Amino acid sequence: MNETHITLLQPDTYIYIGWGIMLFLSLVAGITYYFTKRRWLKWTSILPLCLLWPIFLYGAYVGVSQFEVKYVDLSFEDLPEAFDGYTIVQFSDVHTGTLTGRRMDLLKTAVDSINAQKADMVVFTGDLQNKVPSEIEPCRTLLSSIKAKDGVYSVLGNHDYTTYDDGDALEQYTNSGLREGLDEELGWTPLNNARCFIHRGDQRLVIAGMENDGDGVRFPQKGDLSSALYRVKRQDFVVLLEHDPSAWRRKILPHSHVQLTLSGHTHGGQFSLFGLSPAFLKYKEYSGLYTVANRCLYVSNGLSGVVPFRVGVPGEITVITLHKK
Repeated sequence: MNETHITLLQPDTYIYIGWGIMLFLSLVAGITYYFTKRRWLKWTSILPLCLLWPIFLYGAYVGVSQFEVKYVDLSFEDLPEAFDGYTIVQFSDVHTGTLTGRRMDLLKTAVDSINAQKADMVVFTGDLQNKVPSEIEPCRTLLSSIKAKDGVYSVLGNHDYTTYDDGDALEQYTNSGLREGLDEELGWTPLNNARCFIHRGDQRLVIAGMENDGDGVRFPQKGDLSSALYRVKRQDFVVLLEHDPSAWRRKILPHSHVQLTLSGHTHGGQFSLFGLSPAFLKYKEYSGLYTVANRCLYVSNGLSGVVPFRVGVPGEITVITLHKK
């Protein structure tokens, strides 16, 4: 299927649009309140705004800067004993084009927290940019400071392709090449349909990665599971990075033995009220840990997003500790 080009606005433009909508609704509510004589209609026009204004202001100026470290312990019968207690820090969906000005503090806090874990491995599960690689440049030094004993591994997300690039064909081709090589420049190991083997004595763990595997229409479908798991044996324990969690049921579960998949992409919906998020309308797995027959998927809520707005879904890094069951 052919990918659809999608035009994105600048992150702050979405906030200005939000302001416009809220002010328009307030004007309509004020006119209704002033001119109607029915008391129930007066309050019906005002009460929703008493809820919407705090949500909008909190999400755009407070929630968008919130951040937490989540700790997840996972036990597997087939984990090699040498990797009992192995720690992996996952972070995802940085969207550097949004982390400008005061919002840059979020990335600084996240990077400090990542390095403070002193993990065996750090993994990034896609969407480093919004549209073009130049957005990453102001964050280059900060991102390249992320270190781990066994290295930093990464995959591409849907925003890391030219799907949202507004340039002409030559600019898109150039930006695509720049983005593909950038992870190595940061000191990371890109796993785009590839794998690496981590050894502890005569035992090993496989860290593999697929390119983004979305619906092939709005989101690129470039994942090649066979290439990602080339030379991987059935008895190997595999941690697979895949940006889009929908690939877990569509491709990873039925066509591999991968024990642990790490994804991002959904941002947890960026909005959750009383535990309910609109993300469930599109994704069966959109936030946190999911298990099928002792095979696990963890979906990170990510750090940022194209739209700088979050309520009830703070940015996160995840510290995953593997245990031998």
